[in-house]
Amino acid sequence: MYRLTRVCALTVLTGLFAACGGGSMNKMTAPPPASNAPFWAQWGANSQHNGSVSVTGQSLANKHANFVYDPWVSQEKAENTPLFGEPVLTVHEQAPITDGNDVYMVTKTGYYTSCSPAGAWINGAACGPNTWSTMVWNETRYTWENNQLVQIWSFASDWKPEPNGTNFQQGLGGLVGWEPVFHPLDANNFIYVPGGAGTVWKVDKNKGTSVSQINPFSGVSGINSTNTFVSGPLATDATGSSSGNIYYNVIELNLNGNPWNQNDVAGAWLVKITPSDTASTVTYATLIPNAPPGSATNCPGTFFNLGDGGASLPWPPSANAIAPTQPCGSQRPGVNIAPAVAPDGTIYTASVAQFDNMVTYLVAVNPDLTPKWAVSMQNRLTDGCGTLLPIASSPSDTMTPNSCRYNTTPDVDPTTNTPGSATITDEASSSPTVLPDGSVVFGVTDNYNYSRGHLLHFDAQGNYLNAFTFGWDSTPGVYSHGGTYSIVIKDNNYPVPAYCNFPNPVCTALSPGPYYISQVDPNMNVEWSFRSTTTDVNHPMGYEWCINMPAIDQAGNVYVNSEDGNIYELPQGSGIFHIPEGQMFLDIALGAAYTPLSVGPDGKIYTQNNGQMFVLGN
Repeated sequence: MYRLTRVCALTVLTGLFAACGGGSMNKMTAPPPASNAPFWAQWGANSQHNGSVSVTGQSLANKHANFVYDPWVSQEKAENTPLFGEPVLTVHEQAPITDGNDVYMVTKTGYYTSCSPAGAWINGAACGPNTWSTMVWNETRYTWENNQLVQIWSFASDWKPEPNGTNFQQGLGGLVGWEPVFHPLDANNFIYVPGGAGTVWKVDKNKGTSVSQINPFSGVSGINSTNTFVSGPLATDATGSSSGNIYYNVIELNLNGNPWNQNDVAGAWLVKITPSDTASTVTYATLIPNAPPGSATNCPGTFFNLGDGGASLPWPPSANAIAPTQPCGSQRPGVNIAPAVAPDGTIYTASVAQFDNMVTYLVAVNPDLTPKWAVSMQNRLTDGCGTLLPIASSPSDTMTPNSCRYNTTPDVDPTTNTPGSATITDEASSSPTVLPDGSVVFGVTDNYNYSRGHLLHFDAQGNYLNAFTFGWDSTPGVYSHGGTYSIVIKDNNYPVPAYCNFPNPVCTALSPGPYYISQVDPNMNVEWSFRSTTTDVNHPMGYEWCINMPAIDQAGNVYVNSEDGNIYELPQGSGIFHIPEGQMFLDIALGAAYTPLSVGPDGKIYTQNNGQMFVLGN
């Protein structure tokens, strides 16, 4: 066995591997035994996904390690430039898993097929995101030795992401190049790694070899394994060294045509695996018995379904207009959703109709996988026309940007003329978070607030409580203090139109920014906000916060990444970051994927930028 005594840096811009210097190769060096004290064990650190830890984070004074886990970043960004106008990295990344002296992180191998010309995948070419299955997702164990992070082993999984399926020429949006997340977890003294065909690999921490491949669908007839995918991060109801049950989502797609825009899903399940490898499943159809059947054609639509090219703008077309209906499709989980588990064992997930992303549900499941409750997230929002959007001042006013038609009923969604509905998009990675009082929050998008989204808040019985508008694609963090708690969330304002995309003045893009990290109380009142203040000629209102989850230490310090290339430490109370220890530049600004952060048991901060992992501390 050979192993590096030091992690090597990789040259990001060229994709070439280059030694850091000072490293050496040792032959037959016995690796240290793996730790069995999971600390940041899964998405959101723990089973509630609250992103908080019981140690104080170290200062952002030094970079203790830095290595590339994705050698294809330059190619991936190049493919997105024709679509977004700048080199954007549309990849959902794993949070580094910390366990004693060990760290577990994804590394990519295989190969990436670039398009010629770049961006040709947008119109269906077999390259770029349309062929991302040619890459290999590995889970790699590192350990700290002599203040250096050393690679011990790497386990290659057969997991593949769901196909992208984008072809704009044929009107097929697919996943629009947003790569689904690959996210193992640490439980029961093993690393559980997503596998192919809905399976999970149980990996020995010391050897990096498979102990078993757990297949919940073994012997089940009628399932096409080629079309079946582990969808979203694995989750467990235990984060210590004791036994824990594993939960995750599985989707079976119909690949005889476009799997997103043309075909209904073939199946969707919530899976449970016990520490003894016993697997059980429940269908989403069982969990949401009152949802419209997949074959139904009367699900709520929008005025986009009028097919008039926006001629009827501003919407609603009239004060009493009724939006057309549309096909529903079967219920399934969002692509990147990690189930959360409450202290009483209740599992929380979220579901969406395949053809209608307004038909959504927050779902509570008993530990034995029997349904507990499922509540609709449709028509919950009352902050549309007249609150977030202006109502035209006269019947002749049809040009005001992002406006609703004159005499519209206040607070409706202009695209439906009804109260706003939560939508679940597969380009996001928001997952449910269980709060200290047993209530649940979940981040959603909607049809009238393209530049933002809503963080919905439900109690433990499924009653809707309140909402906070936020910056989409984010799982919140939680800071417990003084017998209560606060919620920390990304709070960006994106420069896009509010609710339409036609060549019409109503569809004018909103101004960029400002960009905040905000902390709110249980009633969704803002306690403090920290605004991005790094500006330049292209970013006069600052840079967006490029995270899909913050990390929060026991003192309430909030750790977040910005697209300005820095990581920030935000203290409680003022929203003013510490100087100089509260800020460190990581790598090139822009192009940063939506990344989570994590914390080690010694307070080191594990963060990401531009396909690299950085370890920061005293």
